[in-house]
Amino acid sequence: MLPEAEVRALMRAEHGDPFAALGPHRTSEGLWVRALLPGARQVAVVHAGSGDPLALLTRQGDSDLFAGLVPAAPARLGYRLNVRWEKHSTELEDPYRFPPVLGDTDVWLLAEGTHLRPWERLGAHLREFEGVRGVAFAVWAPNARRVSVVGDFNNWDGRRHMMRLRRGSGVWEIFAPHVAAGDSYEFEILSAQGEVLRKADPFAFSARLRPDTACVVQPLPPPVKLPAGRAAANARGAPISIYEVHLGSWRRKNGHEWLDYRELAATLVPYARDLGFTHLELLPVSEHPFDGSWGYQPIGLYAPTSRFGSPADFRFFVQAAHEAGLGVILDWVPAHFPADAHGLARFDGTALYEYADPREGFHNDWQTLIFNFARREVRNYLVGNALYWLERYGVDGLRVDAVASMLYRDYSRKDGEWVPNVHGGRENLEAIDFLRRMNHVVGVERPGTITIAEESTSFPGVTRPPEDGGLGFHYKWNMGWMNDTLAYAGVDPIHRKHHHQKVTFGLMYAHTENFMLPFSHDEVVHGKGSMIGRMPGDTWQKFAGLRNLYAYQWAYPGKKLLFMGGEFAQVAEWNADRSLDWHLLEHDGSHQGMRRLVRDLNNVYRHFPALHELDCEPGGFQWLVHDDVAQSVFAFVRRARDGSFVVAVCNFTPIPRKGYRLGVPAEGEYRELLNTDAVVYGGSGVENGLLDSEPVSWHGMPQSLVMDLPPLATLMWVPL
Repeated sequence: MLPEAEVRALMRAEHGDPFAALGPHRTSEGLWVRALLPGARQVAVVHAGSGDPLALLTRQGDSDLFAGLVPAAPARLGYRLNVRWEKHSTELEDPYRFPPVLGDTDVWLLAEGTHLRPWERLGAHLREFEGVRGVAFAVWAPNARRVSVVGDFNNWDGRRHMMRLRRGSGVWEIFAPHVAAGDSYEFEILSAQGEVLRKADPFAFSARLRPDTACVVQPLPPPVKLPAGRAAANARGAPISIYEVHLGSWRRKNGHEWLDYRELAATLVPYARDLGFTHLELLPVSEHPFDGSWGYQPIGLYAPTSRFGSPADFRFFVQAAHEAGLGVILDWVPAHFPADAHGLARFDGTALYEYADPREGFHNDWQTLIFNFARREVRNYLVGNALYWLERYGVDGLRVDAVASMLYRDYSRKDGEWVPNVHGGRENLEAIDFLRRMNHVVGVERPGTITIAEESTSFPGVTRPPEDGGLGFHYKWNMGWMNDTLAYAGVDPIHRKHHHQKVTFGLMYAHTENFMLPFSHDEVVHGKGSMIGRMPGDTWQKFAGLRNLYAYQWAYPGKKLLFMGGEFAQVAEWNADRSLDWHLLEHDGSHQGMRRLVRDLNNVYRHFPALHELDCEPGGFQWLVHDDVAQSVFAFVRRARDGSFVVAVCNFTPIPRKGYRLGVPAEGEYRELLNTDAVVYGGSGVENGLLDSEPVSWHGMPQSLVMDLPPLATLMWVPL
């Protein structure tokens, strides 16, 4: 019999080593079996194969601990527990008779923080031990006094499945027979301070919809090969034009209901393909408790949100996009996480995933917690998560959110509110190491996929390889270009000559990184209005200005990104709680014309290598006109590797420029490849048709064209 103090510890779920007390234990007398079964009336041990009774267990005192001797039992006895409850009987496998879940190598790698795929071992995994089906649970909680898995299968009673601690790694584990796919579960943790915490599984593959906080047992998604052609479609010389989408508000059914992943596969995918985009970028799909965070405060990093369906449904969506020739990029948030009680915050009663010092571990801007990048286990958790989405869902890439906030310890902090690094500097050296490690692992383990940094500072080498001292991203959002361009486009045209440098300055650094040009969701929220609303002037000028802006973006060196609704000039500021204003396309030809222009811009961009092949190379761009300050006209040449070229000229005033002479690189006949003032787009119809070059040297070129520049318009020219 167990000492009374040990029995009380089991009954209070305070026993730190339940496997030492429960299950089978061999003595000189035979095999003692102990089982803690709250609510049981009688417990017997029966043979697992034949069902023959082996022993009747005796209740110890007034507790729910039952114990009994099985004499002459073999070394490895397969047995079950026949349990009589108040109103029924069941036959159960004893979770305490099974061997450890994790192998020694896995324990070592997890402790070392070098396990490439920690999600294959931690979390909840459907397994079979000794012919018995169930779920192997494992969770990292090194400072806990006790950890249990609780769920529907044990009436959420933390005494039923108290876990085994693998010392040295801080991982708790147990094999729970009878648990199956679809069962809800969480971890119940007793902290060193005596708090009982109910926590979601950091590695859960699925979760219940808020406000429920439970996780759901799901099979680990099988690996997905990157489809043929996707690596080439993601390459630096490829045309990459991204349609950024918030799945919950792109379109709704019945006025308010979300479309599920399969409905989105049938509607969003063909819509984006028809508009000529090459990729979809989804605002974070990782499980998150608060709709208003748009997914940027995730709790279930390994679980596609259940708002739109199951993990299998999300895989179906990705596959449908690939079959349509579209890549899928996920917004990924490794910078911070919310402080919700059921999440990672103080996971085992201590600052485990976050920095303990709020000067390092608390984001004042977002009221969130910052991952402790100094902990090898935390870095491993995040690196593994990046690889998980790429390998197990087959997505093309990750756009990493808020990189600037990770790189600098003083990000959005006043003097005295931050802790310098070991050298006394402001850089977060641990976060930098993490980003390099993540990008290295992605590059080695999943070649052909891409990572994109949302980084708003001049931190050097963001897209340089880690082995060359860079961070290792494939692309970086050009936030400087975006801010300067929108500031310029928002100025009344009569004053633009005083802001000319906002256009020219970007070319001073345009090829220092592999840049992406984003007009993202951040530009149409928090009182900024819509893209069309940013344009000055009357309604006609607003539409002309936005058409001009988009064509300038598509002609400028860098990959493209446009947030949903921008393609048809959504008038209202984006609201994540409702659908886009699709009705605008039913009545107003200006909105239809805008969408038609975006389609044509994408098609031109994709089919003319000069507009994409050397996006990230200095040789792909040459100024023709950068000093026509008085008329606010800009012109430049875009080139491909084979020497073919496209000439772009932009008039940023509402004044037509008749007989404008423009230098061109070669003699010959030229045609308008695209004119944003075309009637089909809603323009005034100032067109040029075919033009022959003249042997008049102009703008440093041997030949020139004389053309009419429409008001607030961009023209693209190619030689025949």
